Amino acid sequence: MTPNGAYTLGFILIALGMGVAGPRGAAVLLALTLAFALIEVRGASLIALRRAAVVVLPLALFMSLVWVGIVGESPYQIAAESAGTRAAALAYVATLCGRLFFIVVVIQLMFLRFAKLSPLQVIRALALPATVKRILVITLSLIGTLRHAIDRAHTALIAAGTLTGAPSLRNILHSWRLIQAVWLSAITIMVGRMRDKWPVENTIARLDDTLAGGGPAWFTGGDRIWLPISLGAAAVILVADRIGGAL
Repeated sequence: MTPNGAYTLGFILIALGMGVAGPRGAAVLLALTLAFALIEVRGASLIALRRAAVVVLPLALFMSLVWVGIVGESPYQIAAESAGTRAAALAYVATLCGRLFFIVVVIQLMFLRFAKLSPLQVIRALALPATVKRILVITLSLIGTLRHAIDRAHTALIAAGTLTGAPSLRNILHSWRLIQAVWLSAITIMVGRMRDKWPVENTIARLDDTLAGGGPAWFTGGDRIWLPISLGAAAVILVADRIGGAL
């Protein structure tokens, strides 16, 4: 597959995951996603599941505490001014967190599919205007800068005795200092790059030359297999529960 095909497929899966209406459509959607994971991503699919669990599990616990433990009814029951139940609240939390878990898994699968390529190679392969590609590269550079600023600020505050290397109450009390140090460090790095480093190295022009080459095609190879399958599955998903309900 190409990044164009994979990300288009990911967009289709996420859209279906947000709009699937019932269990039959959800089963088809999960089967399609599982097939993609096993064929295209293989063993790295476990990484996607683990990362999705790390993101969604804290939210699921918090929402369960609020809606099931405290409120005791779902938002739909509150809006309808009907008697609420904790079972309905639990179903609401499970549905919402399940959709979010699926979306995070799909996003991770699409990125892991091209884990052997560098971010610059992936962006270069996208059939997008050069301006959009440039913005994507600079955005990733800013993310890398922020991560570097976090590491540098954290190390400096530990060396100064303000924070500790292990979890502690001291870290909570002085967390605002870490935020301030990260912000100042990131601003300093970015100002230095944009004012001095990038103009001297002619970074933007060299980046445009790098991104201009290649002339990537929209969809080739495995894209022509997965995209028709996903569109056919989308039609099935959209009508499966309606037909099942009519019967």
